[in-house]
Amino acid sequence: MLLISLLIANSEALAKSERPLLKGPYLGQTPPGMMPKVFAPGYVATRHRDYSGSFTPDMQEFYFSRKDVDTQKWWLVRFKRIDNLWHESVIGPRIGRPILSPDGNTMYLGSKYMQRTSSGWSQVKSLGPKIDRQDWGIMRLSASANGTYIFDDYKNNDVLRISEVKNGKRQDPVLLGANINSGKWTAHPFIAQDGSYIIWDSEKDDGYGDKDLYISFRQPDNSWGKAINLGAPINTAGIEAGAYVSPDGKYLFFNRNILKKGETEPSSDGDIYWVDAAVIERLRPKSSNSNLQAVD
Repeated sequence: MLLISLLIANSEALAKSERPLLKGPYLGQTPPGMMPKVFAPGYVATRHRDYSGSFTPDMQEFYFSRKDVDTQKWWLVRFKRIDNLWHESVIGPRIGRPILSPDGNTMYLGSKYMQRTSSGWSQVKSLGPKIDRQDWGIMRLSASANGTYIFDDYKNNDVLRISEVKNGKRQDPVLLGANINSGKWTAHPFIAQDGSYIIWDSEKDDGYGDKDLYISFRQPDNSWGKAINLGAPINTAGIEAGAYVSPDGKYLFFNRNILKKGETEPSSDGDIYWVDAAVIERLRPKSSNSNLQAVD
């Protein structure tokens, strides 16, 4: 087994060294339309389990997590654009579901985080007692530009909580309503930079099979609207999860585990897909203010 693993590792290293370097925006990929497609096949999308992608605001760095199918270990991987060419590196072991803050200076890692420094990323730190609690199981935490947190909790019936900042003070997290916290496996939330919507994944009765992506828009009274299934072709009979919108607002990224023909369960591997973010705007209620933010 060790010999086989070494042979696989060596062959992968050789394949990487022979790959042409990617150049241009979005890792040199041709942008998708309204039909989702795999992001960066052979580079980001590999035979491993590749999940949870996010860009820095200048779109010059792309981070994602990768589970090595041979060692079963998770890693935080980065592609960085230098002189228009994208270079791959491993930042370290994955903690939580990594996602960048809107300003790109914080990497949220569940109930932990890292800060950008002049020499790279800081040591992993705690988000403090309001968030980092032993009785909560936070896989993913996402933040809006004004500091609103939304996060999941697998230790307490798979629910989502929200914590806003008012008068400069972090508020105690509160459960979102039943319109959000319904169904099974509710998890992996994302909040828009302007705080106008949240996207998460859940298995509900109106779904397409397994976990689907849902969206809720913030209402004029600051409440959250009904859960709207993103529909086909975003959701399938497989698993769609871990939504994220690029800082330029142009593309929706998400994880997908496909349901292979003749099988009843989605594959255990998975890739990052992307699609035009117009799929979000077509669902936004006309009465919803796209610039509405959580009250400070």
